Amino acid sequence: MLSPKSAETVRATLPAVSGAIDEITTLFYEKLFAAHPELLRDLFNRGNQANGSQRQALAGSIATFAGHLLDHPDSRPDAMLARIAHKHASLGVREDQYPVVREHLFAAIAEVLGEAVTDDVVRAWDEVYWLMAHALIAVEKRLAREAGVRDGAVWRPYRVAGRVQETDEVATFLLRPADGAPVPPSRPGQYVSVQVQLPDGARQIRQYSLSGQPDGGLQISVKRVAADGPSGAPAGEVSGYLHTQVHGGETLYVSPPFGDVALPDDGDGPLLLASAGIGCTPMVGMLAHLAATGSPRRIITAHADRSPATHPFRTDLRRLTGKLADATAEVWYEEGAGEEESAGRETGGGAVDGMDAVTVRSGLMDLTRLAIPAGTTAYLCGPVPFMKAVRAQLLDSGIPSAAIHYEVFGPDLGL
Repeated sequence: MLSPKSAETVRATLPAVSGAIDEITTLFYEKLFAAHPELLRDLFNRGNQANGSQRQALAGSIATFAGHLLDHPDSRPDAMLARIAHKHASLGVREDQYPVVREHLFAAIAEVLGEAVTDDVVRAWDEVYWLMAHALIAVEKRLAREAGVRDGAVWRPYRVAGRVQETDEVATFLLRPADGAPVPPSRPGQYVSVQVQLPDGARQIRQYSLSGQPDGGLQISVKRVAADGPSGAPAGEVSGYLHTQVHGGETLYVSPPFGDVALPDDGDGPLLLASAGIGCTPMVGMLAHLAATGSPRRIITAHADRSPATHPFRTDLRRLTGKLADATAEVWYEEGAGEEESAGRETGGGAVDGMDAVTVRSGLMDLTRLAIPAGTTAYLCGPVPFMKAVRAQLLDSGIPSAAIHYEVFGPDLGL
């Protein structure tokens, strides 16, 4: 992979680059957006730029890639590259944008590290950058071909055919192609990018998991992101727009489905679908697919939420679980679990509606209380602290790391 001379230089300078990489990436984005304001307006998530999470994700990916090249010179971190490539493909990132990123990234490195950036250092890190960039470009081109779109030309108009208010904070939107042509194929657990034009003219993009795929359409479920005063995080621009302005009949521009965390086409081993909050959206999509295909697999769905009132797809969870031959659902509520259990006992009709297969508990999710079968494949989605805790519980229970897959809503800062 890396040439011997470049590997030596990268190894010697990686500590300095890693130590300054937050400063480097902050300056990089300042330079990039000053030269290309349209990228901040129409491609990058302005909320993630405001709270700094995108900068942290870029820093982590560069450091991880360089470190992998040094420690494993005969391989690449393909899992990380695939995750980034799926995100890029769904956003319509183009090959000709990589030299632009390289220009401003290396200008930032030179400015932050000063005289330490010799010609040899530039050549070595240039090699790292283009090894990563060309690997991503190759995967992104393949994904575009498989999706039937040209490089970067991912947007297709969809009509909003319906809306369901799941909770006070979550709404589901049924989308159908405006041209009446078939929807592209998808795998359970994947997501689409949605582009909307905001009042200031910006065309901001967000990615939403498919919470179902009804005949002839796609279904996404969106949680309205409120401003967080303590952290300074702004309210979600796109989620707020969808909740207040989109009620049915409008046109949205949507990408084909992408995403590397998805149920494979085959498999018969046990499954664990663990989520918290709005992280249930890819899980309910997976569960709906398993129910529709009559899967005989042992399936455990585990979900954590603040209360029954904030739990999206609470009824669907019971209904879909009841349709499967060997499925149970485990639910944890931080508050209101007693009322949910009482209501369930009063209205439940037995296994036919999933009542007997659902257990409700108080507090935080604790998978150590469950009998998780050997050979289980786990899928996780929710806030990063939640997934870290659940992943640790699964590892302690003997589930191998390779069998634990996770989806992050927002920049992937890693577990």
